[in-house]
Amino acid sequence: MGTVLDSHFLALTAIVTVGYQLLFFVITALLKFDKVTDFAGSTNFIILAVLTLVLKGTWHFRQVVLSFLVVTWGLRLGLFLLLRILQWGEDRRFDEMRSNLGKLAVFWIFQAVWVWTVSLPVTVVNGIDRDPSVQAADIIGWIMWSVGVSFEATADQQKLTFKNAPENRGKWCNVGLWNISRHPNYFGEILLWWGIFVASTPVLEGSEWLVILGPIFLTLLLLFVSGIPLLEQSADKKFGNVAAYRVYKRTTSPLIPLPPAVYRSLPSWFKSVLLFEFPFYSRNLPEEGSTWNRTRQGGGSDGSKTG
Repeated sequence: MGTVLDSHFLALTAIVTVGYQLLFFVITALLKFDKVTDFAGSTNFIILAVLTLVLKGTWHFRQVVLSFLVVTWGLRLGLFLLLRILQWGEDRRFDEMRSNLGKLAVFWIFQAVWVWTVSLPVTVVNGIDRDPSVQAADIIGWIMWSVGVSFEATADQQKLTFKNAPENRGKWCNVGLWNISRHPNYFGEILLWWGIFVASTPVLEGSEWLVILGPIFLTLLLLFVSGIPLLEQSADKKFGNVAAYRVYKRTTSPLIPLPPAVYRSLPSWFKSVLLFEFPFYSRNLPEEGSTWNRTRQGGGSDGSKTG
């Protein structure tokens, strides 16, 4: 059935993704209800993984494992984000979009592109007939996924617990994994999707290697577009004149977890080139001024979109 469109389900998954995201766009636009946005993204990954696995029908061990990993990640993240937004009551990302249909449409189009592109490794693997035995790349990829999803889930829960505590009202989260990375949830998400790609490599041939665009797209998205830059901007505007926050930002890795004592001692070029401490992450950080001596913390930047 799926092979009528193409042997790797690329057209089929694109059609399904556009249709699924269009449905939720209509709901959001008509009802002004944006609490299902992240749920729509996460569950779309599940639909693509299960759909391609079932349509192919070969049920190779590698296909089943990768599909299971994607479904597990999607269920965990989707339910977490849905319950969180229901608890918080609103998604501030849509404050400027609710009355602007054009901006809202662009967001949903981009979400559809995100889902389809990042899903490429599992989509293509599920459409391949080759079934070599389990190799080292499979195991390495599964380990990467396990570490990544553990990081993401732990960071999400730590931040939610921190923000729900009354004594932490008006503070940024710097506990647990957030003490060794300013965005540990994004580190986990990037790592787990690179793990999915690595575990897909034993069956890839020729142009199928283009599925690497999936984790590359996700990494670039979180590093340069809708992930870290937006959260850094938000946090800098809120706490940029708070001395303790500036120390936290200066001594904490933006993505890759490192002890603050280690990160602090590294040269600036090393941080920029290898640890993604890009200058534009601090372009909204106010210059030290008369308020520099403030020591009180302010509120936290939101976690994953994902986070």
